[in-house]
This record gives sequence, C-alpha cells and structure tokens, in this order.
Amino acid sequence: MISAETRDIIYNGLWKQNPGIVQLLGLCPLLAISNSVVNSLSLGLATTLVMAVSSGSVALIRNFIPHEIRIPTFVLIIAALVTVVQLLMNAYVHPLYLVLGVFIPLITTNCIVLARVEAFASKRSTRSSILDAVMMGLGLTGVLVVLGAAREVAGKGTLFSGLDLALGPAAADWMITVLPDYQGFLLAILPPGAFIGLGLLIAFKNWLEEIKVERRVGAVPAAQG
Repeated sequence: MISAETRDIIYNGLWKQNPGIVQLLGLCPLLAISNSVVNSLSLGLATTLVMAVSSGSVALIRNFIPHEIRIPTFVLIIAALVTVVQLLMNAYVHPLYLVLGVFIPLITTNCIVLARVEAFASKRSTRSSILDAVMMGLGLTGVLVVLGAAREVAGKGTLFSGLDLALGPAAADWMITVLPDYQGFLLAILPPGAFIGLGLLIAFKNWLEEIKVERRVGAVPAAQG
C-alpha cells in the first residue's frame, strides 16, 4: 500500500511541481540540448542519477553538516557525482559524450539539483529524498523527451536520430523517418524553437489544469442538488 506521502512526492515530481514546465528550473539544458530524443533522454537520465545520489547522500549526512557551510558542501557533493558521471560517459559512450559536451559538467550548476537538495533532502529521510529526486528528475526528463521529440520531428522529420552515439553503429538503423523527403525546419532545432515548444507545453498543462478545475466546480453543485 502506497502511503499518502509517497503519492504526493510522485505526483509533485511528475506533474504538480514538474521542474520543467511548472518551476521552470534547469532551462539551460532544457532549451539547448532538447533538439532530439536521444540527447534529451541521455542528459535527463544523467541529471536524474546525479539528483538521486546527491539527495540520498545529503539526507544521510544532513545532521553532521554545519548550517553555515551547507551550500558549499552540497555543491561539492554534486560536483563529485557529476565528475563520476562525466568520466563514465567519456569512457563508455564517448560519441554521445562529445555531443552533449559542456552540458554534462553544467549539471553541477543546474538549479534543480541544488534546489531539491536544499529544500527537501536536507530536511527529510533518505528514502523520501531519493524518491523525490528520482521523480523530479523523471519529470524533467519527460519534458525533455517530449520537447526533443517534437523538435526533432518538426526540424528533421525523424525520431531517434543519433541513437548510434549511445548504443553503437548497429543502432543507426533504428532511426524512424516520420516525414519522408522532408526538407527540415531550421527554427525547430534552434534555441528559439525550444522556447516556442516549451511555451506550448506550459500552455497545454495549464489548459488541462483549467479543465480539471472546471469539472471539479461543476461536480459540486450536482452533488449538492
């Protein structure tokens, strides 16, 4: 049986407080690297891993960290984990590592990572902190993937281009051509296209929330009648 706290953490991370379309955190990678599904998913999962391990680590030692130096300590932990992730990607998925470039070390300064460590992990249990970090990371990854898919289709007419960078040359044939003989739309794969796509995602979420509120308000008079 899932507790109410666990349900709240999952719901907040994936939807209510989604860092990509609600809190608007981590916009640098969101807008810069989300020009394909592969890039978006890779950076999103790397960020999720760093968030989960850093939040769990901080929750374990939070009572031993002096309040005055908590922020430098949190940044040091995050930076160490990002360095590990960077070295692993350089060793095992080097072509993808070259594509993602500076955005991997920039996870250290991603405000979503530090924000969850400071606002949640430094005050809650290890289990809850890890769950919160994973859900927030997956929420951001979901937005990245949806935005990356939309931009890739609109910009190049394909899906999963560059999959061979992560899985090897054999995966090059797994690319899906959604729009054959498509000439491409340059704006979609440039940063302005990311702004437009993100704005549409935010508008879509707000529209769904408005429908939900209207249904709830309409159900109250019916129940009273």
